Amino acid sequence: MALQPWPQLRQGHKAHPVPSLQYHLRARGHTVVVDGDFGPKTDTAVRAFQKQKNLVVDGIAGPRTWQALVTTVRRGDEGDAVRSAQEELQARNLSGDPSKAPAVDGDFGPQTEKAVRNWQQAIHDVDEPAMLVDGIVGGQTWQSLISGMHLG
Repeated sequence: MALQPWPQLRQGHKAHPVPSLQYHLRARGHTVVVDGDFGPKTDTAVRAFQKQKNLVVDGIAGPRTWQALVTTVRRGDEGDAVRSAQEELQARNLSGDPSKAPAVDGDFGPQTEKAVRNWQQAIHDVDEPAMLVDGIVGGQTWQSLISGMHLG
């Protein structure tokens, strides 16, 4: 089994992974509220980003838009892209105890790195042997998180 495909998000979508989209847009300088609601302001930001990157301007966050939008984050990084990774890791915390996943604070510290490594190891073992277990959230790790892959 391989990685799940990047999701296709458009205006009207709510919940996962809309917050990740909004955090990434913010990380790229677009003023949007992270509320999990793909409304008119998020649509405008997606279109502006697509135009800036010479992508098809359709307001749909699909594979090409996601690939251009996500940025690699690692230990020591701060900001909205880190918040996106932390939000995704929290979404997979099925323990009911928020302290078992990194806080969504925008600071990529040791707890976030450990959670990323654990996620990568699980994906590597279950779905995708090519997944690197390096604690760095790059393209493949972003795709596994944002696509909504779940384990078990």
